[in-house]
Amino acid sequence: TELKISHQFPGGTIDQGDFRDRLCRKFAAEVEKRTNGAMKMQVYPGSSLMKTNAQFGALRKGALDIGLVPLPYAGGEIVETNIGLMPALVTSYEQAAKWKTAEVGALLSKVLADKGMIILSWVWQAGGVASRSRPLIVPEDAKGLKVRGGSREFDQMLKAAGASVISLPSNEIYAAMQTGAMDAAYTSSTSFISFKLEELAKSFTSAQKKSYWFMLEPLIISRKIFDGLPKDKQDVLVAVGTEMEAFGMREARADDVEAARIYAKAGAKVFDLDETIVSKWREVAARSAWKDFAERNASCAALMKAAQQLI
Repeated sequence: TELKISHQFPGGTIDQGDFRDRLCRKFAAEVEKRTNGAMKMQVYPGSSLMKTNAQFGALRKGALDIGLVPLPYAGGEIVETNIGLMPALVTSYEQAAKWKTAEVGALLSKVLADKGMIILSWVWQAGGVASRSRPLIVPEDAKGLKVRGGSREFDQMLKAAGASVISLPSNEIYAAMQTGAMDAAYTSSTSFISFKLEELAKSFTSAQKKSYWFMLEPLIISRKIFDGLPKDKQDVLVAVGTEMEAFGMREARADDVEAARIYAKAGAKVFDLDETIVSKWREVAARSAWKDFAERNASCAALMKAAQQLI
């Protein structure tokens, strides 16, 4: 059995480069090892197999086997996936790690399974914001800026704070910021490193102490592909996927610190957040994004209620 793994992030090796690419390569190597070569996988980084936003549709149909994809990118097809980047809902890795075995994880897994996808690895990343000009720290700072948030709900919070919003994948941020089409962008610490935004940023609000930007970027397999495999192979995929989660969290945390170091070295003014600032953003998010999401349908309301139990 040969499976293809797709993602939008820069490629590297199993030991060097963007940890999301490395996670895919480690996953592939371990699955091949445990199945004595009966299952092989090819990793396609940098959207080299298919365009970033085409991956979810392909996973649902079985046209793509496995992908490591930011969950809210599916928000246009599956509204519930927007909870994977709900502003100020998840504010620590410890809280994020509880989702998988909590009610919210069960509800989200069922939604995805019904739509043809199964999460193999729950990968969470904190993020911050880089700006070409003035720093974006508290909600008042957003007024008048053109900002990329990363999800429909994050954009709603930014609009409520007075920003104009721009929607595009993280691998297109550099070009938009370089041309001046965008003043500031939120993304994960790892993407801030991989996409070299320190070349453009004058200020950087890091995630090394606190964050209100946490994205669920899981390793997902097409249910059609998964269901077509014998149980022993399914069991290996699930087991190895679970084992990759500790690697993902460790590397994401390390990148939060590394991103702050890189941006400071490049000359950007680096700012850290505290609970007081996060609380201010949570107030804006609760009356805008949280409220809107919960009102979209009963499934969204249930997800939001279950997620809030973990705050």
